[in-house]
Amino acid sequence: MKFKRGSGLFRRNFILTMFIVLACFAFLGGALLVLVSGVWMNEKMTNLEENTQNIASNTRELLTSNYAIRSGKNAVMMICNNLDQLSEAVDADFFIVNESGKVVYCKDMMNSNYYYGSYCILHSSYEIPESILLPLTEGKRYRNINNMGGYLNEQNFIVASPITSEGVFRGAIFAVQPVASGLLPYVSTILRMFAFASLFAFAIAFAFIYNNTYKMVKPLLEMNEAAKQYSNGDFSKRITIRKKNRKRNNRTEIDELAESFNSMAQALSVLEMSRRDFISNVSHELKTPMTTISGFIDGILDGTIAKEDQDKYLQIISDDVKRLSRLVTGMLNMNKIEAGKIDINPVKFDISEMIFNTLLSFEQIIEKKNADVRGLDNFGVNMVFADKDMINQVVYNLIDNAVKFTPEGGYIEVSSKSDNEKAIIRIKNSGKGIPPEERSKIFERFYKVDKSRSYDVKGAGMGLYIVKTLIELHGGHITVQSVENEYTEFIFTLPII
Repeated sequence: MKFKRGSGLFRRNFILTMFIVLACFAFLGGALLVLVSGVWMNEKMTNLEENTQNIASNTRELLTSNYAIRSGKNAVMMICNNLDQLSEAVDADFFIVNESGKVVYCKDMMNSNYYYGSYCILHSSYEIPESILLPLTEGKRYRNINNMGGYLNEQNFIVASPITSEGVFRGAIFAVQPVASGLLPYVSTILRMFAFASLFAFAIAFAFIYNNTYKMVKPLLEMNEAAKQYSNGDFSKRITIRKKNRKRNNRTEIDELAESFNSMAQALSVLEMSRRDFISNVSHELKTPMTTISGFIDGILDGTIAKEDQDKYLQIISDDVKRLSRLVTGMLNMNKIEAGKIDINPVKFDISEMIFNTLLSFEQIIEKKNADVRGLDNFGVNMVFADKDMINQVVYNLIDNAVKFTPEGGYIEVSSKSDNEKAIIRIKNSGKGIPPEERSKIFERFYKVDKSRSYDVKGAGMGLYIVKTLIELHGGHITVQSVENEYTEFIFTLPII
């Protein structure tokens, strides 16, 4: 069978699995982006905060000196030079504000074109919002991402450290850096690295999932094809189990299902062969006696058979009618058993007496075979609680088999004993026995022991199946023991109460 990889089951399973993998990659990428961005922003703001603290420490004495703050261009240039160098180093805008939030020092004041009196023309419009300035006046540091109340055109890292003198707020050093200008290149680099790694991992995942899905779905589609063949009566198809998965510790649920499927196919194949044999045997069993009966009756009616011979042939007709009756009864019982419609009417009776009476009914055949019957001298009363008619059928079938397969001059041995819980019945006969490979199958319906090894190839293979079923319906158990070319022994138990 050619497996179609574009089949619905394969396609749905593969697409679903790949979608889950893609979703996992997307979630992982998003989580990584958030995590990396958060770490980067935290590090960036921590770095800016450390720099503002250093500037605040270095310029504290100058800023708290009235002379330095109100005049002195050299002092101003020295502070602005430090701000300019630091701004250039960390790519941020550093400036200093006074107590009211007006910018008094910045890197742009190094350019005389922007320096006017005591402030920078470029920063003259800056006025720190109350919400930002208030924590600084309380001696706290400030760090956040915003646009400084609308004074900035975009979101920025804004970090500020207070400048105090003797516990009095004198001003603050601010560091401002656009978020996008630093974050976007960083995130872009991370995303490119993640995309390249993800593409490589996705390619491996694609190949692995494709192959794994194929291996997982293939046995299921094989089973589907096999089931179609089984529905047409062809039970030859088997599901392939990979060699490395044949060991129990390597098996998956699919492998176990495939093995169970193969076992089912084997059982169906055997059952189908048995069913065909059963139909053939039943047809033969019905045809032969019916032909005999019809021929002898016609012979009696048209006078072909002399009157003095009629009783002999009528006896043959009677035996064949009884044989047909047993066959029909067996078929009806098997049908009731399989339909679950058989009712048990248990009573107490002596099974030893039943065995003895059944043996008497086979007396002529036993004497004809010159067979020895053993064990009757040890018989005693053995009461059981069971359906008498059903157990009579069990005993009859087992003794019938024993008599049938006992050779000339052989023996039949019976035993009827009990313990505190159950009666134990043994029926044994000498003969060719049953091969070991067939002992586990003889209780299956329609099964017959290898015809080439049997004395009697007639029968439909229902007897022992019905026997086993009837005994188990009573809560009993039946087993068989046999040694080839020596004996066969059936042992069954029944409840005594």
